[in-house]
Amino acid sequence: MSDRALVVAVETPELAPSLEAELGEFEALAGAAGATIVDRIVQRRDRVDPATLVGSGKAQEIAQRASDLQATLVLVLNDLRPRQRKNLEKVVPLPIVDRTMLILDVFARHARSREGKLQVELAQLRFRQSNLIGVGADLSRLGGGIGTRGPGETKLEVDRRRIGERIASLNRLLADVRRQRALRRSGSRRDPLVALVGYTNVGKSSLLNALARTDAYVADRPFATLDPTVRRAYLEPGRYARIADTVGFITNLPQDLVNAFRATLEELRDADLLLHVLDANNPQWARQRDAVDAILHELELDGAPRLLVFNKCDLASPDPPEADALYVSATTGAGLDALRARLSECLSR
Repeated sequence: MSDRALVVAVETPELAPSLEAELGEFEALAGAAGATIVDRIVQRRDRVDPATLVGSGKAQEIAQRASDLQATLVLVLNDLRPRQRKNLEKVVPLPIVDRTMLILDVFARHARSREGKLQVELAQLRFRQSNLIGVGADLSRLGGGIGTRGPGETKLEVDRRRIGERIASLNRLLADVRRQRALRRSGSRRDPLVALVGYTNVGKSSLLNALARTDAYVADRPFATLDPTVRRAYLEPGRYARIADTVGFITNLPQDLVNAFRATLEELRDADLLLHVLDANNPQWARQRDAVDAILHELELDGAPRLLVFNKCDLASPDPPEADALYVSATTGAGLDALRARLSECLSR
């Protein structure tokens, strides 16, 4: 039985311009985590309440609405501080999961490889260490629901010392993964490497399949791909490239996840070209592009050679939003020949 989730958001002046888009993404994440949205409550404030995020009156309203709808979970778009979560739970007697916890849960559900599971567990523990230690017995309310499951799940009441020991162990294991990946890269330089980067759910895996004529896992949901997938693709007679699919990005991707997935994202550093995939059918493509650019900057990849590609042209207008970008459809194959030719040209420089 899925959780019945009441979505709560505080609209501050900073959040107002992108609120609807972010709420849509947030609810899609909730769906990917197995929750059913029963209602949405949005409160407009100049700033969040430091004690409960929403204020005492609105907290009572949320509690009543959750009771009326028989909600089993409250999902909060804004990131919660430990004190805010603790005070809010005194009024709303349900598990309360913020955006970062929800993203962590989706990652935990989709991790398949040993490396992916290690990375997700590391991100979960780092998040708990920095945000949940010290809340005390109230943590027990979070057990067993969205935001707490995942590989290597540890009791939320575990103390700082044990969390620190497990984090150190995970870092050692991931360091081994990093060394093994570096060895594989050093021995596989026959073809140039093109890394697909982009916002989550823009169709990177579908584009990989279309270019390489392969069957990498594809799903119409956020963060379906966590583990890097590399396939060989034909570009022109005598020229091939290795195409690497990587984890999708999202606005304000939690820092703990960026840090945990650095071993995977190091594929990007060795790429001869970054193929930045955008969703031509999404009116928020510019915001999504900026979010990806911000993470690439954080990874010190600003100067990497890059090519913009708008996917899903079969669903959008025929004119590319940007003159220098390519316009393709992984579904119909439109524009793929032009993309192969441009890739070959870029890789010949």
